[in-house]
Amino acid sequence: MKEATLKALELEALIEKYRSSSAKHGRAISEGHPRAANKEFDILVAIRKELRTRGEEGWQRLSSLLHDPEPGTRYWAATFLLEFMPHEAERVLGELASIPKSLVGFSAEMVLKKWKDGTFTPA
Repeated sequence: MKEATLKALELEALIEKYRSSSAKHGRAISEGHPRAANKEFDILVAIRKELRTRGEEGWQRLSSLLHDPEPGTRYWAATFLLEFMPHEAERVLGELASIPKSLVGFSAEMVLKKWKDGTFTPA
């Protein structure tokens, strides 16, 4: 997704695109579709970059995704929000990490580990 396209989106549309892409990414990872996952990853990274330019309003609005039914969406929201809402984001990542035999859960576990040891760098 092009930077100019993302800049033109209203905040609600940007958050919805983040929700949609993060859910698709989580499902693609779980179903073993790396190309689809990589496509959504690139979109998510671009949206994260744009959301950072939107300031507090952007991350405050994104926090609603911490309660989304899709584990992939909660994961992506929590990883973005670690620096803004660490306690809530850590709680969500901890819940996801407890899902047995889940690649999203494993990813959440690894992010938490890196966050706690100070080596986490968001994509």
